[in-house]
This record gives sequence, C-alpha cells and structure tokens, in this order.
Amino acid sequence: MPKASTTQPNGSPGKSTPPNPDPMALLQAWGPLGDYLLDATQRTILFWDVLRRRSEQDAEQKARAVPHVLSFDAELVRDGRTFERPVNYLLVRIKPPPGVTIDQHKRPFVVIDPRAGHGPGIGGFKADSELGVAMRAGHPAYFVGFTPDPMPGQTIEDIMHAEARFLEEVIALHPQAEGRPCVIGNCQAGWAVMMLAATRPELCGPIIVPGSPLSYWAGVEGENPMRYTGGLAGGSWMTALMGDLGGGRFDGGHLVRNFENLNPANTFWTKHYNLWARVDSEAPRFLEFEKWWGGHVNLNAEEIQWIVDQLFVGNRLATAEIVTDDGVRIDLRNIRSPILCFCSRGDNITPPQQALGWIVDLYETDHDLLAAGQTIVYAIHDSVGHLGIFVSGGVARKEHEEFATNIDLLDVLPPGLYEAVLTPRTADAVNPELIVGDWIVRFEPRTLDDVRTIVRPDPENERRFAAVRRVSEINLGLYRTLFQPFVQALARNPWLALLKPASLSDELFSARNPLMQPLAELAGQVRQERRPAASDNPFLQWQALVSESVIAALDGFRDLRDRSLEEVFLAIYGSPVLQALVGIRATDEPPRRRPGLEPERLNFIQQRIDEIKLRLAEGGVREAAIRSLVYIGMGGPGVDERAFNVLRQMRVEQDAMTLDEFKRALREQFFALLLDEKAALDAIPDMLMSDPAIRADTLARIRRVVSAIGLPTGERAERLARIVALFDSCPAG
Repeated sequence: MPKASTTQPNGSPGKSTPPNPDPMALLQAWGPLGDYLLDATQRTILFWDVLRRRSEQDAEQKARAVPHVLSFDAELVRDGRTFERPVNYLLVRIKPPPGVTIDQHKRPFVVIDPRAGHGPGIGGFKADSELGVAMRAGHPAYFVGFTPDPMPGQTIEDIMHAEARFLEEVIALHPQAEGRPCVIGNCQAGWAVMMLAATRPELCGPIIVPGSPLSYWAGVEGENPMRYTGGLAGGSWMTALMGDLGGGRFDGGHLVRNFENLNPANTFWTKHYNLWARVDSEAPRFLEFEKWWGGHVNLNAEEIQWIVDQLFVGNRLATAEIVTDDGVRIDLRNIRSPILCFCSRGDNITPPQQALGWIVDLYETDHDLLAAGQTIVYAIHDSVGHLGIFVSGGVARKEHEEFATNIDLLDVLPPGLYEAVLTPRTADAVNPELIVGDWIVRFEPRTLDDVRTIVRPDPENERRFAAVRRVSEINLGLYRTLFQPFVQALARNPWLALLKPASLSDELFSARNPLMQPLAELAGQVRQERRPAASDNPFLQWQALVSESVIAALDGFRDLRDRSLEEVFLAIYGSPVLQALVGIRATDEPPRRRPGLEPERLNFIQQRIDEIKLRLAEGGVREAAIRSLVYIGMGGPGVDERAFNVLRQMRVEQDAMTLDEFKRALREQFFALLLDEKAALDAIPDMLMSDPAIRADTLARIRRVVSAIGLPTGERAERLARIVALFDSCPAG
C-alpha cells in the first residue's frame, strides 16, 4: 500500500507534522503532580498580577491630594492648613450610609487617626470600624485626618491647638447635643488627645484611647522587645540623623519598618504566601489592606524629634514633665472627662503595660485618684492585634459597639477606676428590653493594685530606662555639635533619595516596567482558564508543610533576635557603672519624677471637701433619690447598663435634668457618701418632701432601678432595706 503523501505549507511534498500538544493536557496527564504544577503556575501569574495592581493602586493613592482609606463619604468642615499656625490636619463630617439614621440630640463622635507612618482612614476602614458603629448607634460622626506632607514649621503643639479648634467647631455645630463630643484617639493619636484634654478639659466628653501607648518604659521582660529600640540605637540621635538626611522631613516608612520588624515571618513570608496560596479569594482583602499599609506619610523632623525625646525615650507624659511653649504643664490628672483605655494582650506594639502603666505612674493610692475626681475605665481584649483594635471588624467589634451604645453611661460614672466587663446576652437575661445589642456591659470597680498586677512596675526597669534617657541626651548633644552641620550639608546630594524606604517589589511591578502590560493580559487569560488543584491534592499538603517550616524558622530567628537584643539591653543599661556615669544611683527613690499632690492641689481638694460637707443636707427629693441609688450601687458588683437605661427612661419621662446636670448631681452625692457616709444617709429624711405620695413614688423608682439586673441580694438588699427605712422614717406631712 503506497504511503500517503504530505504537502508542506509551500506546496512541496514533505514529512507528516504531528499536532502541537496541549501543555495543560500534558500536565494533567501527570496526575496529582500535574494538577498541582498547573495550579501553582496559574497562582504565580495571578500573584504577580495582584502585585502589579497594588503598585497601580499605590500610584493612584499618591496622586490624590488627600489620600485616605475611609469607606464612608465625607465633607470638609475645617482645613487646618488655613489656620494662623497652619497644620496638615483636616476635620471632615462623615456622611451616614444608606439605612442609618442620625439623632442630632446624641453627642457626636470624633475619631482622630494616628500619624505614625501611614495615611489616614484606619478608624473608618470598614463598615464595622469605629465610625461605622458610632453612626449605627445614631451618633453624628466626624473624622480628623491629615495630608501626606506636614506644613513647614508645624509642631506637635500646633497640632494640639488645631484639634482643639476642631472640637470647638463640632460643639458649635451640635448645640442641641446632650453632652460634649466623644473623642477617640487611635494609637499615637491617643496621647495627643490626652494632652489636649489635659490643657482644654472643657472641650471633651468621654475619651477612648484604643491601643494608645502612654507609659513608654513599661513592659514585661521576654514579651515587649519594641521598647528596647531607643536604647539599642543609643537614643534619639538616630532620629535626628534621619531627619537631617531627609532635608528636614522624616519619612513615615521608617516607622512602618519598625512595625514590620516585629514579625519577620509575616513580613517576609506569611503575608505574601497567603496571597499566593489563596489568590482567588485573598486578592481583594490584600489590596484593601495594602492601600493603607503602603500609604506612607511624612513628618517634620522637629515633630518626630519631640515625640521620641519627650515620649518614647523620655517618658515624660505620665509624670507631668512636659511644659508647653506658653508655660502650661501637661498634667493628665487635669482631665475631667472619663477615660476608656482599650488594649489587648495580643498587641505587640502597645501591650497592656504601656496602655495602662500611666495610671500607676500618676497615682500612688486609690484615694489620690478619687481626690483628682477622675473616672478611668480599662478594657483588655485577649487576642486582637494592634490594627484590629481600630478596625473593629470581627473580634473587636463587640467592644466598639458596646462603648458607642453606652457612651452616656460611661460619661456619668462616679470617679474611680473600673474595668469594662462584657458578658453575652442570653435568652434568660433579666429585663432584656433594657439591653442594647448582643452583650451586657458592666463597669466593675477596680483598685490600683489590680492595675499593678497587669503592669508589674519594677524599680530596676525604671533605672535602666532612666539611663537610656540620659545616654540619649548625651548622644544627641554630641551629634548636634559634631556631626549635624556636615550631615545637613550632605543632605543636599540628590543620591540620598535612594535612602527612601521603598519596596523593591513596588518598583518591579510598577507601570515603568514594560513587562507589566503583557502580565496583565496573561493574568486575564489565566482567570478564564483557571483550574485549581483539588483540596485533597497531596502536593498542596506538602506546600502547607513547607510554609509551616518557613514560618517556624523565621519565628525562631525572631525569638533568638529578641532574646539577644534584650540581653544586650539589660547588660548595658542595667550596668551599675553606666548608671553611675550618667548620674543614676541605686537608691530607694524612683529615678524619675513622680507627680505628687502639690500644695495648691491639696488646698483645692480640702476646699472641695469642706464645701461638700457643708451641703450634705442640701437638696430635695431628686438629690435624695440619687444619693440613695449611689449608696446601693456602691454595694454591688458594678454599674450595669440596664440600671442606667432605666434611669435614662425616667429622666426622659420627667424631663427634669439634662445629662450634664445628672452627672454633676451624681458626683456630688458620690463624694458626700465617700466623705461621711453616716451623715449623708442621716440627712436623707430631711431632704424628702413631706408629701407621702411623692416619697412612695420616689421609692418605687429606686426599687425599679435597683431591680433592673434582678432582685437585689446580699449587700445590695441590705442597703436597699436601709434606704427604705430612711424613707419610712420621714415624718408625715
């Protein structure tokens, strides 16, 4: 049989050409290995494409005049760049999303974002973030953000004054609101808010400081390595150097690097591995986060130098050592607003020790705190990380929802120290109609010893960090005298722009790379032909094992690095020789200033005590009822939201007192009981009106409030019985 003839493309006879094989078909013919190789190749192409899209996203963000990551629409209210002392801060009003109704009689919420290397918006990053939960609770919401570059010459004090003007504007816009604005200061914005409230206490309602470091030397050995950074660098001279190399600007990317160094496994592997392994579903979340994480902003060299010298290394905020340019001492004891510190054991940037240590720095005894008239509440989450505290999505959402819905209760708490305790709402909860949300919030009294158990203050630790502060002052002085003029002259060299902390991947996947357009087209084709490997593919299991081993290796490196750096720090700054050289002696006295009760403060406190004692028997049935409720409440486990909601209903029904009036009356009666409980109780019959019907109605209201969380038992029942006896002892009219 003759052979079949073949024809070449040019028409000439030739040999037969087999059809081109399908690469996908060949890979699939290899079984699970082929399926995995095909899947991994497609995931790699899609992974590269996500990095390309991130680069495009970053370029778009940088092109915006005010880049932010707010998920809500907003309108500009005040622009700090137009002030006499201009700052790059802006006040905007957040527009409520569809379906959300704002009650103009409720106090506004003002969220201030941290300027800690990233751009603004993390407080309104998601629908469940701080702004979102505040608006869902019916509160008007405002946001304080900033532009990428500071105004020339702006200082931390300029920013503080600008934020005060913002609050004045918000107050003016809501004259009908009941109560001053609730101010939320995230992370580094927290200490700025506390400074503002200490110098302008009349502007702030309740203050919430999530994840905010206020006591910078505090921490636990073996757990909080970030606090050693300043000492290991020799102090703040490195900050001055970077500011000089930046020509008077400090790139926020340097701060971001410090955060990333805390967890090298996540920085160098996990973040990108998770994207590559689950690229079909992970890309939107990755891009959403990177939009904020990669948006670095600048600070003036003077700003960051003040922050490092006064706070991170100097630790002068909690000891009232900071004095403004116009001679005002910033003393956190002057804050008149309730303060809620929200922190987490899972936060390795602001651990609970740094969030709460300022309380035991300021106060020696519980009586000192009460004498200052301060209300301090703390809430500690078990696991959420630093960023999760602000975003509030998922694990921290319940705290923000409860804080927002019970903000008026927080505002009227008597002076003292409390812990916010949240318990799940169950089907058998007493008076469920008085519970807002899925959790019951209760503010339980605590003592300074409870906080000391968390903070674990250590005099030796104080001496080490006091030595760091002295060494920092010496090194900064040497740098400014010997090297700063030369560095500032060198900073004019354009080649120093290469020191800008930029990611190599951003450059490789930017539009400047001519390979990116073909990559985008290839990724589009891959999406159409996507063939993921089956979940039971053994090579996927092998891939997960490899990832776990890489993470374990990087975690091991981190732990070894942290232990080594801690040992170096302790050896250097714990040395008695070094401490003696910088003037620190191992004595019983603390190595830094402890704010005491100055004579003028003692005189003021004594004057207030005398005034309250003189007015023990003043007031009528309303004051007697509040005194009775405070007395009964002091014998219980804490202040429950249900009891307050009953009071709120009564106040609305009677329309007799504003929230501020109720707050003042409650504090007055609390101090009356605290100073002379017997005399305060004995005065109740004289305060009651002679009309038996009014007394009976008042007593019924007291019973209703006390029973809001269930029938009183134990000490609360005994105290209620004593109040009933006092009411019954009132002479008939």
